[in-house]
Amino acid sequence: MTKISDSPVKFAVPRLTYKVWRVWRRNFDVFMKTIRVNFLPSLLEPILYLVALGVGLGGFIQSVEGMPYIDFIAPSLVAISIMYGSFFECTYASFVRMYFQKTFDAIIATPVSVEEVIAGELLWGATRATINSTTVLLVIAAFGVVSSPLFLLVPLIAFLGGLMFASIAMCFTAIAPNIDFFNYPAFLLVTPMFLLSGTFFPLSQLPPLVQTAAQVLLPLTHVVNITRGLVLGRTEAFLLLSLVWIVVVTIVFFVLSINLMKKRLIK
Repeated sequence: MTKISDSPVKFAVPRLTYKVWRVWRRNFDVFMKTIRVNFLPSLLEPILYLVALGVGLGGFIQSVEGMPYIDFIAPSLVAISIMYGSFFECTYASFVRMYFQKTFDAIIATPVSVEEVIAGELLWGATRATINSTTVLLVIAAFGVVSSPLFLLVPLIAFLGGLMFASIAMCFTAIAPNIDFFNYPAFLLVTPMFLLSGTFFPLSQLPPLVQTAAQVLLPLTHVVNITRGLVLGRTEAFLLLSLVWIVVVTIVFFVLSINLMKKRLIK
């Protein structure tokens, strides 16, 4: 890794400039060159879920919280795509750019700082979440699930939620000794969120302790709450609490992830 200084790296609020945009643009250009490979999975996956679960399994379920089952899970698919798009972009993809391709070292050799490189990566992770979730949103709209003009706000929530998941993911990247390490957060964090965040069944069906843990500790729960509320037009007071929760966690992990990556990259 790049040796910048002999002084120890101190925890501090990142000092960022417009150069963050350069890092974001580099990742965007690479994405556009491989867009055919990247676009198809994000388009087909929600269709398979909607057909298999929404239509297939939904035929055996009368209603969930007063709505058809397909209406219940469709917004969840948008929220899940936010998590997947940013989390895996800032774990596996960022690790490859950092460790195997040495992209970070190459950029740091220019006037771009370590903090700006990582901030650019985080913003790109949020952008990937927005792109993926918008694609899923268009799919569920084609299925006639969207029932409120508030769904137009979903891309904004996708970017914010994506930045949160990207920041959490980058913390794991900062401590990962090798690429296989990401099996741990994938199975111990992402999979529980995928299943236990009110995605495929209401949290009220869970034991009280698990329900409380899901509401307090699992980031995806709050993204699902807001996404479902916007898509279905159910604006309730607790959605504001979810938004505040996301904002606070995003700020904390954004600063933490940049500092952890500085500690790893500056030797």
